[in-house]
Amino acid sequence: MSSESPEDKKRIEDAAKQPAVLEALVDALSDGSRRGRQQAARIIAGVAREDPELLVGHGAALVDALERPEAQTRWECLEALTRIIPLDARVCEKAIPGAETALFDEGSGPLRLAAMRFLCALGATTEKRSEKVWSLIDEGIQCWHGDLEFQDMLLAVIDFSQGKLAPEVKKALGDRMRFDATNGRGMLKKRASQIVENVS
Repeated sequence: MSSESPEDKKRIEDAAKQPAVLEALVDALSDGSRRGRQQAARIIAGVAREDPELLVGHGAALVDALERPEAQTRWECLEALTRIIPLDARVCEKAIPGAETALFDEGSGPLRLAAMRFLCALGATTEKRSEKVWSLIDEGIQCWHGDLEFQDMLLAVIDFSQGKLAPEVKKALGDRMRFDATNGRGMLKKRASQIVENVS
């Protein structure tokens, strides 16, 4: 979510090439300094964008970092976790409670959006996981409908609707989005219609 400065790009490259540098960044996620945690999380999210495989094995530390008070550390770690779902979904499942707290954080739009993206990506992997996260996704759709991040949240829900969903989740998702598909306007109507079509 953050734009990378040349300095960040260099730090991401170093972390990607040197396991010790990456290890130090992961350790910094539990550091006492808020600023240190945020900077480490930003670089880790950058590494996840470049090569998520490098973070397999660090999933537990990323999950733990969802307990930190500052929003940025949490949204960067959620972004990194979202990228390692295809590689290590089992560890990512442990992030559901942290993602739930993030999804309903009234103070940070980027944090809520990162949580929705994570839950949708995780839920799309198996029918069982879709059942596990559906109530949170459903509540998020209702809670943040019309918010600034809602259109981007819907893009994550579109991806979710194309995943391996349990039949009852498909039905519930279709029911949830049908009103907007029928009565919405513009992009909202278009995205809601696509979701309904995907689960029909």
